Amino acid sequence: MTLTVAGSINIDHVIRLPQFPRPGETLTGRDYRIVPGGKGANQAVAAARAGAATRFVACVGEDALAGSLVAGFAADGIDTTAIDTVAGVNTGVALIQVNDNGENTIALAAGANGELTPARLERHSAALNCEQLLLQLEIPLDTNLAAARAAKAQGARVVLNPAPARSLPDELLALVDLITPNETEAEQLTGVAVSDDAGAAAAAEALHAKGIDTVIITLGARGVWLSERGQGRRVPGFSVQAVDTTAAGDTFNGALAAALQQGRPLAQAVRFAQAAAAISVTRPGAQTSVPFRAEIEALLEQH
Repeated sequence: MTLTVAGSINIDHVIRLPQFPRPGETLTGRDYRIVPGGKGANQAVAAARAGAATRFVACVGEDALAGSLVAGFAADGIDTTAIDTVAGVNTGVALIQVNDNGENTIALAAGANGELTPARLERHSAALNCEQLLLQLEIPLDTNLAAARAAKAQGARVVLNPAPARSLPDELLALVDLITPNETEAEQLTGVAVSDDAGAAAAAEALHAKGIDTVIITLGARGVWLSERGQGRRVPGFSVQAVDTTAAGDTFNGALAAALQQGRPLAQAVRFAQAAAAISVTRPGAQTSVPFRAEIEALLEQH
């Protein structure tokens, strides 16, 4: 089975701070790093390291770091033939602040990610002949819609991580088989506050009503709300000391897709993904924090 990820590639500029600055405030940070990131890239790397046969449809710019980013994906075993280099633009950039509680704030400049248009996607139509398609929201919405249509027409399972949070057309949601919002994203999509299990259940019902069979709402330290065709329950996560949560959601999504590709039942796939995310938050950075399959399996064996 093949997983195709269509999504973003960013160069992350990360700085650690004791707390987030208030408007007009200047704080001195530490541990400044430039690392590979982007939701699409993070999820592709997480899937590949978790054991999935992974293809990546994306764009980079002409800047000096672009080639090393693509080489890094290839080193992780990702098929990079559908990653285009776009003239005259820079690779996407993310400015990330991480506080001493491991929380983060992120500002994005789309750069080459905005060049992944439906027309460009059509040139890589062969990559959409897959068993699973994993999407996020750091590329143009029309491209996500076109990718979902094309993959769905060929029988693929369409997985959408609706991040960063925004409203979405019912046309796209109707093509989605599995959706993985966090609490904020679930509220954005449904208007239901996800402050407890009852809220999670109500938000999941609203998403089911839009035609989505499986809803997984990530709840941070409280675990996830897993709902299949209206039957929901909370699955507790792993207790770890968080250092940096930057790529936790991306790691969860990539590992979830990998586990499903490996034929694990959904409940086991969720647990596998939770273990991967738990490991990732104990390490700094985005792709630098993503674990490999053997590490995930070892954590699962301990629990």
